[in-house]
Amino acid sequence: MTGRDEGDEVNPFALASFCIGFSNLILKKTEKELQAKEAELQRREQDLKRKEDAAARAGVVIEVKNWPTLFPLIHHDIANDIPIRLQRLQYTAFATYLGLVLALFWNIIAVTTAWIKGEGVTIWLLALIYFISGVPGGYVLWYRPLYRALRSDSAVSFGWYFLFYMLHIFFCVFAAVAPPFVLKGKSLAGIFPAMDMLSSQALVGIFYFIGFAFFCLEFVVSMWAIQQVYYEMRRDDARGGAMRGVMII
Repeated sequence: MTGRDEGDEVNPFALASFCIGFSNLILKKTEKELQAKEAELQRREQDLKRKEDAAARAGVVIEVKNWPTLFPLIHHDIANDIPIRLQRLQYTAFATYLGLVLALFWNIIAVTTAWIKGEGVTIWLLALIYFISGVPGGYVLWYRPLYRALRSDSAVSFGWYFLFYMLHIFFCVFAAVAPPFVLKGKSLAGIFPAMDMLSSQALVGIFYFIGFAFFCLEFVVSMWAIQQVYYEMRRDDARGGAMRGVMII
């Protein structure tokens, strides 16, 4: 037994050949899997391209969500969607939308200081409702219609924009004044509650005056924006009339 064990020899080349063969088997399997995945990706890309082409032929615009950058919720690409001569208008409207968000957010801060000073939780809940309803409402009711109107020259979208943007401007005036109809107007950081609180609670009064300034600024810029959109519509109508006249001639 001992002599036979000593005489047995292990062929290192056979072991190496086995390892190489096993490695080749794994590589071939991996290569097949990669090829299958690549074929699947190509198939999906072709399907997506066919859908995009079909949508383009049907006049349907495919909107990819890209804003905000960190957590995309909506499609917003002024530089590529809006004609160059109209981009300034759209950026101005976007500034007024962000201004509304800022004003309503500061309104919550101002009303929170009043609540802490003993004005009650009801005014804070109303301020929160203004923010929760105003931010998405402004986007859906007037900002997005203007975006579509400037992109596609849609009369219906222009109509929606003017209707709800006028309501937006009215709200800015109402918020800046904050008449003492409901809870002495203290759910809005306007001029009346600011003057009322300044004598007894100076810090709260200052916060309300800042909110009043935000709503006033929002009103001024919004008035300028709606005038510019109106003038642009008139110019487009004039250009369209001139073109129709030339075609008739």
